[in-house]
Amino acid sequence: MQPPVPASGQDTSALRHPFLQALGERVRAQRLRRGMTRRATAQAAEVSERHLANLEYGVGNVSILVLHQIAQALHCPLAELLGDVTTSSAEWLLLRSLLEGRNELLIRRIRRAAAQVLDGGGQSSGPSRLIALIGLRGAGKSTLGRMLAEELGVQFIELSREIEALAGCSTAEIQALYGQNAYRRYERRALEATLATHTDAVIATPGGLVADPGTFNLLLGRCTTVWLQATPEDHMRRVLKQGDTRPMAASREAMADLKSILEGRAAFYAKADLQVHTSGLELREAHASLLKQVREWLEQDNA
Repeated sequence: MQPPVPASGQDTSALRHPFLQALGERVRAQRLRRGMTRRATAQAAEVSERHLANLEYGVGNVSILVLHQIAQALHCPLAELLGDVTTSSAEWLLLRSLLEGRNELLIRRIRRAAAQVLDGGGQSSGPSRLIALIGLRGAGKSTLGRMLAEELGVQFIELSREIEALAGCSTAEIQALYGQNAYRRYERRALEATLATHTDAVIATPGGLVADPGTFNLLLGRCTTVWLQATPEDHMRRVLKQGDTRPMAASREAMADLKSILEGRAAFYAKADLQVHTSGLELREAHASLLKQVREWLEQDNA
């Protein structure tokens, strides 16, 4: 069957955007896999058969709502039609099916087990002596990290400085000159290099490291992670005290943005092995709490 031709008679090959073409091919593949005719699919999705045909041939710029209706008609997730990598093969689909409906604790255990398998079984079965501190700017990662490293007698590593050494310029310049994607690549390389050369250390990580699932998975799999928590107000106050006035560029909007960022990252920060709340604590109290939790965690290796 030939592709539908627009009313103008224009050759459709010139209209087929690569993304729309790939989208159409996935829709058609899903429909055929389920043994559904185009007419039956269109009726179930409550769209015209011609509209569905244009979509399958990559000449129809379908709305997200219509695509949602088609996904429902085909009984598949919308992400599957959009090309999510976890829907790209039978193994991915089977694995996802195994995980669906499981509770958070079990999924976490499975993720950690998978990380050990993928790491080649080289990890120790006990707690890692690489301590990674995560959290937003102003959480105290640098200050408390140095104090913790001194107390444990290990090296303190500021991952941002490792990124800058690798790139030959500041983190701000990396993002301004090369963009966010390049910065994430430098961040991943710096973390890999750090993990390859140290077996025990305290690492202060950039606040946005959790934005890259691959890099964060590496950190979770190889380090004992600690989320240093604080209220948004404390985060802002501490950053300003350090002399960084960037958060005040839009004052009220800056606080709203900070709260939104914290809310968006909290679910990832919460994957840390340990959590230390620093708001309302003096520096020495926060340090004592951090040291106590880390020591108790590491002593599990000898239990």
